[in-house]
Amino acid sequence: MAETASRVDWVDTAKGICIIFVVMMHSTLGVGNAMGGEGFMHTVVDFARPFRMPDFFLISGLFLGLVINRPWLRYLDRKVVHFVYFYILWLTIQFVFKAPGMAMENGIGAAAFEYLYAFVQPFGTLWFIYILPIFFVVTRLVKGLPVWFVLGWAAVLEILPVSTGILVFDEFCARYVYFFAGYAFATHIFDLAAWAQANKAKAVGLLGLWAVVNAVMVFTPAPALMEPILHADEVAANSQGLAALPILSLIMGAAGAIAIVTVSALLTSLSWMRWLSWLGAHSIVVYLAFFLPMAVARVVLIRLGIITDIGVVAFLVTASAVAGPVILYGLVQYTGYGRFLFERPDWAYLDRAGTAADGRQPHLLT
Repeated sequence: MAETASRVDWVDTAKGICIIFVVMMHSTLGVGNAMGGEGFMHTVVDFARPFRMPDFFLISGLFLGLVINRPWLRYLDRKVVHFVYFYILWLTIQFVFKAPGMAMENGIGAAAFEYLYAFVQPFGTLWFIYILPIFFVVTRLVKGLPVWFVLGWAAVLEILPVSTGILVFDEFCARYVYFFAGYAFATHIFDLAAWAQANKAKAVGLLGLWAVVNAVMVFTPAPALMEPILHADEVAANSQGLAALPILSLIMGAAGAIAIVTVSALLTSLSWMRWLSWLGAHSIVVYLAFFLPMAVARVVLIRLGIITDIGVVAFLVTASAVAGPVILYGLVQYTGYGRFLFERPDWAYLDRAGTAADGRQPHLLT
């Protein structure tokens, strides 16, 4: 979290798991489309589909209670301007690479329109940091309402198969309940993590049971007559298992998010997994920059043709997409050049007060 100097290992581990799953999805689906098939990595992506984004948003809301009552200017600076800066910067960087192809295909005007339109309809992989500030502001506005009322309202939005084509609205409906739950039930979530660390055998047993149930719900096809009410994002991903059905999608999303909390709490006791905690602490580095090494690795591996197994190619592309930003971040830290890529410069602050007390860590996702 950007507002606290101290770090919680299991939270960073959870972020590390989340960011890997996000990169894995984009990498695997891209490889599958390019190679015209599916591999074992598609099975992993499908397994993670019910909880991949719910756990990311749940974790994002965990520490909000510590800062939600701060003065509006500071709140907006840390929770809105912070993400606006990175969105605009990395939107522009992505367009530097993608605009030439757009211009050749549809003209310069079309490329310019797509860039400007991205300020209304989030572009590509950047939608997460586009919608987070909206969640922060909405939560600040509703914090005086009863928790049960907001949570119930958000749950209804998630259950409804909303599909308007307006990405921000659709994703708000589908995801806000998890973000608000992270904020509202933070104390209970931390208690769960502590319980898992104190009761490892029981926690592992419950995780095994959850994994079986999650797999059954994902890979058991929903009845054909229920396809019209499948969750919109699941239909878009061509996932039509039981986990895509309204109500069940909410249950499986919540259960999966709890499972990730439990797994993360258990992994923090393993010294050889500390790299995952580091990755989570720098999750925005990977999230912002993975698109380029992912695309390069995919093109190179497919054109070389040495490896023909789709699953193996997808795995290597995922590994490259995670490692690439880490290497870039290391170079930036070593040389001192390009810090603006992952840290807000001084001019991009609305409120400088309290940055030292906050433990300023502008490279962190939340």
